[in-house]
Amino acid sequence: MTPPTAPQTGPVFIVGAPRSGTTMLQFILDDLPGLSMPTGESHFIVPLHRNQAAYPDVATPAGMRRLLQTLHDFNAEFLDTDLHGVKFDVEALAAAFLAEGRASVRDVVAGIFEHNARGQGKSRWGDKTPYYALHLDTLLEWWPDARFIHLVRDGRDVALSLFGRAHDFSAYNIYYAAQYWQKYVDVCRAKGRALPPGQYLELRYEDVLDDKDAAIRTVCAFLGEQAPAVDARAQAMQSDALRQLKTVKQDNQGKWRRALSHWQVRVFESEAGPTLADCGYPLETAPRRLPLPLRAFYRLHNALSIRLHRWRGRNRSKLNFVVPPASTSASPKP
Repeated sequence: MTPPTAPQTGPVFIVGAPRSGTTMLQFILDDLPGLSMPTGESHFIVPLHRNQAAYPDVATPAGMRRLLQTLHDFNAEFLDTDLHGVKFDVEALAAAFLAEGRASVRDVVAGIFEHNARGQGKSRWGDKTPYYALHLDTLLEWWPDARFIHLVRDGRDVALSLFGRAHDFSAYNIYYAAQYWQKYVDVCRAKGRALPPGQYLELRYEDVLDDKDAAIRTVCAFLGEQAPAVDARAQAMQSDALRQLKTVKQDNQGKWRRALSHWQVRVFESEAGPTLADCGYPLETAPRRLPLPLRAFYRLHNALSIRLHRWRGRNRSKLNFVVPPASTSASPKP
């Protein structure tokens, strides 16, 4: 591939409905020589954007430490295990960010990813957090030059995957799963297609499975990045576990045909059929909406299921971003 005529530096966000296979795309992009893609999901960018007014003193040592500690309290797993180019040490990062003149919440968030990319010998960073699909406009406020890759997967397969983690996503019936998938896809497509050309790319998960090389070429052309060089010796040195993790499974599609009943397919397509068809997925039924009483039953069933499983301690709440009062910051150091 011909190198881009000008360096591309804007961050890259992989977005999509949860359980749409975005991890597969994250590994593909992380192989690009100039792009760093952490292996987990940050989840803190949108909540921090909403709460940035709570951190007016980021340019001070105490304010910087408070912000960084809040981030760690919110998602320690991501910061401690998914950043492979930097160690998340509050004191060390606070000193480095202050020395670099970072004086806003946005600067600090960018600094975390920039330091991580630099530690990996890369110049550009990205993030793979599916629910940011609903917040492209928020991300653009902080990074107007951001690029978005929206990975769309057949919603009927997504429904199966949601059921496998029902307590994480509160998906307890096929009707809710259809609404859940359709909302993510429709909102992201509407926001993405309103952007200037060159900022939004839509890929189908199944197309990536069918031809990974073509997908890489498409992504590299969109991002202005060079494709990874084929290095047989480096590939041979990869661990078996890593190779297995990065392997694209050709048969990881169309599982809904075996696992969903005809009625479940009918219910899903009754709600999300137009979006499925618009994304190029053939329908199995005539997508007519269910009668209102039946739709109400499904909504009530899901709501009661959430309450029941929370009472049993099984339904796991999403990450909860809490802004600690300044007086409770970890250290009164100057």
